[in-house]
Amino acid sequence: MNTHLVVSILGEDRPGIVESIADVVREAGCNLEDSRMSVLGGAFAMILLARGNWNTTTKLEKALDRLAQTLELVITTQRTQRREPHGDFVPYGVDVVALDQPGIVHELSNFFASRGVNIQNMTTATYAAPHTGSPMFSLHMTVEIPGHAHLATLRDEFLDLCDDLNLDGIMEPVKH
Repeated sequence: MNTHLVVSILGEDRPGIVESIADVVREAGCNLEDSRMSVLGGAFAMILLARGNWNTTTKLEKALDRLAQTLELVITTQRTQRREPHGDFVPYGVDVVALDQPGIVHELSNFFASRGVNIQNMTTATYAAPHTGSPMFSLHMTVEIPGHAHLATLRDEFLDLCDDLNLDGIMEPVKH
């Protein structure tokens, strides 16, 4: 029976961290099913989902403890089960670009949560606008809209929120 292990890893960024993590996963006999990695400021951050049987995931947990000490990383693990499809939902992609301002993520997450829409994943970034250097903010998320929701109304409400907050936003079905 397969067991899944969610692993989060934080530490000072330097070359070779990803290779070391991938090697530990492979040596333990697990499969790396899903991962996200980024350098945030000067810090390395990664979250991954590894799959194996009970013995190989236990072996991975012990190997990760050793790796944390060797590379001075903070590593946490949590066992989980494969996520089974739940209910009837429609996946939508949401993209927003705006002048950077506090509260954008809160406003958007509150909008979706209050309508029973689950945020499946989210990526945000700030950057300097070309030519002007103005501080800009971008967000991409995938959301799960309940099948019973009226999509046109939800999209109109989203666009109204974007207008109110001076955000340039789009919400479209995810195309596989």
